[in-house]
Order: sequence, then structure tokens, then C-alpha cells
Amino acid sequence: MASLDDKSRALLQKAYPQTPELEGDMIKLSSSLFPKAEYSTNEKTEIEQWLITSSHIASTTEDAAKTAERLSSLNTHLSTRTTLLGSKPSVADIALYARVAPVIASWSDEQRTGEQGYHHIVRHADFVQNSPLFGLKVEDAEKVKIDQDNVIFKIKPIDLKAEKERKKKEKELAAQGATSAANAGATVTSAAAPEAQQKSVAEKATEQAEKVKEQAKTAGEKVADAVGAETPGVSKKTEKKAKKEKAPKQPKAPAAPEKPFSPALIDLRIGHILKAERHPNADSLYVSTINVGDAPGTDNTSEYEGQTCRTVCSGLNGLVPLEEMQGRKIVTVCNLKPVTMRGVKSCAMVLAASPRVKEGEEDHHGGPVELVNVPEGAVAGDRVYFDGYEGEPEAVLNPKKKIWEAFQPGFTTLDNLEVAFEVSAVPQLAEKGDSGVRQLKTKSGVCTVKSLAGATVR
Repeated sequence: MASLDDKSRALLQKAYPQTPELEGDMIKLSSSLFPKAEYSTNEKTEIEQWLITSSHIASTTEDAAKTAERLSSLNTHLSTRTTLLGSKPSVADIALYARVAPVIASWSDEQRTGEQGYHHIVRHADFVQNSPLFGLKVEDAEKVKIDQDNVIFKIKPIDLKAEKERKKKEKELAAQGATSAANAGATVTSAAAPEAQQKSVAEKATEQAEKVKEQAKTAGEKVADAVGAETPGVSKKTEKKAKKEKAPKQPKAPAAPEKPFSPALIDLRIGHILKAERHPNADSLYVSTINVGDAPGTDNTSEYEGQTCRTVCSGLNGLVPLEEMQGRKIVTVCNLKPVTMRGVKSCAMVLAASPRVKEGEEDHHGGPVELVNVPEGAVAGDRVYFDGYEGEPEAVLNPKKKIWEAFQPGFTTLDNLEVAFEVSAVPQLAEKGDSGVRQLKTKSGVCTVKSLAGATVR
């Protein structure tokens, strides 16, 4: 369940001293603070989501790329909203303000209002700290200093109708054309990795059109050159244009230090399947709509029933009954590069256990297969990790580095049916002196399977 941090509680205690209960049900708290705001079921869910998300915004434990991704998603979300819910105030706005205010205070003018700046985050913070709608009693000395006249880059107002039409066209284009067919992939749950490597007919056609366009352009330039040369007194257009001096190259920013080689590089999270259905173009695949705790507006997400979700394809059709997929919580791999499987873009992977293939045998992916069970009390977005490897994951795993492929052989199940990581299965870790078996767990407990001991998990 979402909760408030110390700074948020301090802000509320000062503004609403008559409200003693600042723990427990955050929806009830929000309704008591803002009685005129009647929240729908979807809005209540969104409040819970934003309270969880705000605790991760600008986290000191995350790398710069992940922080930038979260801030960019938040900025996009607020670009068409006064508050996180649109216009209604909620306790989530206050929690977010408490989190981002010190971050904004450290930003330069360029970061605040430059062309790539976080204009909307700054505007939201200024609104929360000053608006009587929230009633916060923030001393002037404690407020984020925001000069409303100091705007480096003025953003054009968003045409909501045009934006909606643009997104509609993007979806239509994404759904067009025949895409590559492939057999089930090397893992049970990803099922169609080879398909991702084949380009769709539409993509090939686009590439060919670009080549023709470039060839035509080159030919046209040659003709123009020839005509200019043969016509007295006519100079070439290209010669009329002064050559621009090349700007000196800016020194590259120092590369971020590499994270330790460990299973923590893999972003494992609790996912909540809101809907699962059969893939329209592949007999072996399911298509699931899964909440994995992403902030609204995150890349490769969409909204479903008021929740921010990813679309995920899994090769479980015929191995796990469809009814077992509906509404259940699972473990997901969230930082694999998205792949298109028979026309559907899959943006995560569902972990499941299956019997380990003996040496010399071929893996036919015939089952049985069991989804990983999550501990009671786990919620969508909770971090899942192997005991002793609690580091920060990569934003996106580089396919060339084969991180997933390096660690997956160690994913297993024990005789007591706990899911675990066998360190000795990864030579690089064994060489460093790491050893033992590490449980797969969340803050709520250990992940398990129903009956498959000694299985592989993938």
C-alpha cells in the first residue's frame, strides 16, 4: 500500500493540524483533505500509482538515464494537466511536490525552462506551493524560487485535437502491414525472439522508398551541376551558398561508471495482469495487458482502466490455461528491448518455470509450465531481486552485451519450490568469489512455484 514520506507528512501536519491520521488509507486521507473532489474508481487507482511513482522520482539510487526518463514522462503527463489527476487536487500532488521541490531548486534556468527543460514540472510545483486549492503553509524562505518571467524557451500550446489525431495515426500505422512469422523462441515466455529479428514488409518497403528518394536526389544534383556548367553566365546554386563553418565539437560528457556485473542489472518487478487474450496471429502466444508500476506517460505504455500498462506477448498459449492468466500477479522482466511478435509490440517478459532440459536433449518447449507465484502483499511495481544482489537495474539491457543470456542459466527452483539464483551457473560471478544459492524475493517475501523443483525459470 502506498504511503507518505516524512517531508510530505510534515507539510500536511502544518497545513492540516486537525487531521491526525496521516497513515493508512491514502484515498480516505485525500478525500478528507479535499472533500469537494469526488474521485472515480480510476482516479483512486491513479492516486495510489502516483504515490508509488513519486517515491521513485529523482531517486539518488537510480542512474542518470533512468532519472531523466522518469522526469521526462512526468513532464509529458503534466503538459496537459493542472494537477496529476487533471484538475482535481489530491494527496499525490503534495507527495510529488515534496519529492521534486529540492530537485527543482538545484536546476539551472536551462533545465527549468530551456528547450529541453521540465517546464510543466516547474509549473506544477509552483502551483502546489502557492495555490489555495492545496492550502499548504510553506514559508517563503522554504518555497522553490521560481521567476515566472524568466522563460528561456516558450512552448507552443498543445493542440489537443491534433495530438489525439497524431496518436491515432501512429497506432494505425503500427498495425498496418504483414509482419514476420517465426517459430517459438529460445525461451518459453518470450516465445518469438526470431520474429523480432525479421523486418516487416512495411519496414522493408519504407527502406526501399528512402533509397530511391536518395538516388533521385543525387541524380537531380548531378543534372543541375551539368546544366550550370554548360550555360554561360549561370552559376551553380550550390556555389552561391556560403559554406558554413563547422562548429567546434563539444567535449563528450564522461561516461557513467559501469554498474557491477550481477543479476541486479535485470529489472525484475511485480506485474498485475489486468487482461489476457489469445494473440490474433499466433497460436502459441497470449497478449496480456500488465501493470508493472510505470508512471503515466512512460514510453511503451498505454492506459487501461485508469492504470498505466504494458502490452506483453508470452508463449504460454496451450501451456497455461487462459483463465489462470486473468487478474493474477506475476514476475516480469521490464528492461528487455521491446520486440514485435506477429504484429504486436511486446514490452516486457513474464517469468515462468519449466523442466530443465538434460544435456544432449533438445528443448521442445512442451511443458509443463508454471508461472512464478509472488508473495502475499506484493503490489504491481514492487522491485523483485535475488538476495544479495539488490543493485539498481539498467534502464534498457543492451542486446549486444547479452546480459539476460548471461544470468538466465542460473534462474532455477529449489526442492522447497522457492525460486532462486544458482551463482555457480555464471562463471563470471564464480571467478569473483561469489557462491551459493540466492532466493528471489520482494520486500513482502520469497517467490515460489506450484510444484516444479529443479526447474529452469525464464
